[in-house]
Amino acid sequence: MILIVDDRQENILPLKKILELHRFSVDTAESGEEALKKILKTDYAVIILDVQMPGMDGFEVANAISGFSKSRDTSIIFLSAVNTEKKFITQGYTSGGIDYLTKPVDPDILVLKVKILHRLYDQQQELRATQDSLRKEVDIRKRAQEELAARFQELQTVLSSLPQMAFAVAPDGQIEYVNQHWFRYASSAKSFPETHEQDRLYDGWTTIFTQEDDFTREVRLKDLVTGEYRYHLLRILPIRQQDVLIRWIGTFTDIHSQKQAAELLEQQVKVRTNELQLKNIELERTNHELQQFTWVVSHDLKEPLRKIQLLNDTIKEKYLKGNDEAVSYLDRSIRSSARMSSLINDLLAYSRLSNPESFEQTDLNGMLGELLLDFDEAISRTRATIVIDKLPIIETMPSRMRQIFQNLISNALKFSKQNVPPVIRISADLIESKDIEAAPVSDGAYCRIMVQDNGIGFDEKFLDRIFVIFQRLHSRTSYEGTGIGLAIAKKNIDKHQGLIWAQSRVDEGTRFILVLPVQQASQLVVNETV
Repeated sequence: MILIVDDRQENILPLKKILELHRFSVDTAESGEEALKKILKTDYAVIILDVQMPGMDGFEVANAISGFSKSRDTSIIFLSAVNTEKKFITQGYTSGGIDYLTKPVDPDILVLKVKILHRLYDQQQELRATQDSLRKEVDIRKRAQEELAARFQELQTVLSSLPQMAFAVAPDGQIEYVNQHWFRYASSAKSFPETHEQDRLYDGWTTIFTQEDDFTREVRLKDLVTGEYRYHLLRILPIRQQDVLIRWIGTFTDIHSQKQAAELLEQQVKVRTNELQLKNIELERTNHELQQFTWVVSHDLKEPLRKIQLLNDTIKEKYLKGNDEAVSYLDRSIRSSARMSSLINDLLAYSRLSNPESFEQTDLNGMLGELLLDFDEAISRTRATIVIDKLPIIETMPSRMRQIFQNLISNALKFSKQNVPPVIRISADLIESKDIEAAPVSDGAYCRIMVQDNGIGFDEKFLDRIFVIFQRLHSRTSYEGTGIGLAIAKKNIDKHQGLIWAQSRVDEGTRFILVLPVQQASQLVVNETV
């Protein structure tokens, strides 16, 4: 903005019009006092100041303006129609004027001078703004450096208090700081510790710093006192400020004791593993011998039992006709022998569970169709109804799966209500997880099979007993059996990596639930103890 100061309005108006035609913003004042008031409030690029004015003349106004810091970049052009002598011109320049023009003024010359001075003012303002910005930037950088130095001092204090070897490295790879523990492994603060030749750590030191990433590895350092190499864990972290890497901080943590303990533990594990392998071989041999012993004992026990049963039948038929009391005692002996024979057969079946067998795709519907032929007499005698839904084809060990269904169907027929024909239903669905309560899905990885009957049921508080060998919930006089069937089923389900569970209430029937994988992860079950 341009300020024109003159006590005569007829002098102000022409100058104002000329400058406004050249797109300058123009302000006016008709006295020195009014000009000083406006200068205190507004920044002016150029002041055109008349010399002769009542009150304060132009020289006095210029001297007053020179004391204002606000107007230090403002240029003053003096105008005078009377004071054209050299002494007045000199006084104008000494008062702070940039130029001294006499009236009448050439408008073109005046406009050119104003343009130049206005441009100079703008450049001075830009330069001053740049200087202020640079000054602020310098102050900010200075404060940041001071803060960084203070933080680095704090960091050095922390590193010096660590029990590990600690160091700081500049971005160019030069060591900036090391703590006292450093000198146990390094000869100076500017050299790295000596490492074992197999570690070759410092061959790739430059590569570590160019990656600008965390670095961790185990390394052996040479102890300068003892000469031995000790294991250390090296950890190097980049420190950044405003995404600019300023240094690396690293530590060497002594892990020699832990390393030795780990190596000792590894050796002990290896020894124990060898021992377990030997024990496993011995156990397999013992198991095989036990199986052979079971076969021999069962054969030897069966033979005298058969003779006892044969002799009892012979005595009953030939010598005890008409002696009802003796026949009663002999019948009890025959039944005991039969139970003993059944027990031996079940024990023999249980012992066979340790034999290896391969998995194969099994059609459960076909298996159950063949199995029901073995129950023709019992089904006819009890007038039982057996309903088998469509079952999926899954991977099983067929003979073991047959044992499971045989025991479950046998129990359902055996533990039926008096004078109530048994109803047995076998159904299945696919589920997504190995869980009794899992939701059914069309492509589940597990198959849930349910065997439901309408028999006498049992109290669920005995659930933890029914799958244990020789455990019975009913007396032998009420229901025959050895208490091994469900234990065999449970063992076979375990071989299939599956689950078996039961749900029941007294006089409301029982539901057995089996959960089996559709595809087995292992194709062969190895020998194991029963």
